[in-house]
Amino acid sequence: YHQWILRIWRNLCAQIHTSAVRNLRYGWWAYALGERTTSRFKENSKIISIDGNLACGKGALAQKLADKLGMLYMPEPDTHYVDKMTKEKVPLDKAFNGNCSLEKFYLEPKASDGNSYRLQCWMYLMRLLQYSDAVEHLLSTGQGVILERSPFSDIVFLEAMFKEGFIRKQCVDHYNEVKGVSICEFLPPHLVIYVDVPAEEVQKNLKASGKSYLQNVPLSYLKRIETAYKKNFLPKISEEAEVLAYNATQAQDIERVVEDIEYLKFEKGPWLEQDDVTFHHMRMFVEDKQRVANMTCIPRYLPEVTVGAHEFDAAYYAFKSLPGKKYAEGYNEDVGDKGIWLK
Repeated sequence: YHQWILRIWRNLCAQIHTSAVRNLRYGWWAYALGERTTSRFKENSKIISIDGNLACGKGALAQKLADKLGMLYMPEPDTHYVDKMTKEKVPLDKAFNGNCSLEKFYLEPKASDGNSYRLQCWMYLMRLLQYSDAVEHLLSTGQGVILERSPFSDIVFLEAMFKEGFIRKQCVDHYNEVKGVSICEFLPPHLVIYVDVPAEEVQKNLKASGKSYLQNVPLSYLKRIETAYKKNFLPKISEEAEVLAYNATQAQDIERVVEDIEYLKFEKGPWLEQDDVTFHHMRMFVEDKQRVANMTCIPRYLPEVTVGAHEFDAAYYAFKSLPGKKYAEGYNEDVGDKGIWLK
């Protein structure tokens, strides 16, 4: 399945580049000619992840905090994050975006077609790609980035899904192997801010959202996520990153949160061990989105995410038949490209 997605990905965004200066690409010559990363860094040149359960107010806190600190806010990615990276005018069909559905997960979490694990697997890739965008932005501009969750905290959903019986043990093993060979290439956030809202309150917020597929999210699932955060993720990430925790009311006091951040010394974690040489290699890595995506592709058979050759072939040619996808960007008459033979 991942081979299928990656093949489509290659055609979809072979030349994708998401740095602040999109028409210039950082490379070895830039470094050789004197471009350095550390000279850009200032007090708020950091990556901050806002974590917490569903509907706990992460987005509002992240946006306000970014505005206050002069940082870039990146909303939590959805299943169509690739479409946003490649600037699709209309989101592509789910067949080209993980072949999974968030709505179906909440309505039918134990669906026999493996949707739940495909969703989890795909979302890990989306978070990984977004995180690479965040690191690239930080290293390219010096401006800090605030995210809603990260690939480091994505595992809380895997644990909750497994304990609720939504996915099999083989899926957990596959996920852990994929994460094991990919997350090690990234540095964790400098700071994780956890918004602590009881699962019962989260469930009320979901019902109040008005979205039909969120009306019956099991309380037990929400409690599993909360437990995974508090007993597993937060203790582990605190070994390498700073951690702040607030309840829903405290999280609304932006002045207090900013003051708490200013008091942090940021004296732990692998970011302290970096220099211009390692930042150069890191920047070369994160700007290569294909390389980032390739790390999630491992040669393992798993019914939930593996497709056969004929299905892959059909999906590949279905993608190539979409308007503007037959040739490289700018060379497709079907979407109005002009002067093709003169380019």
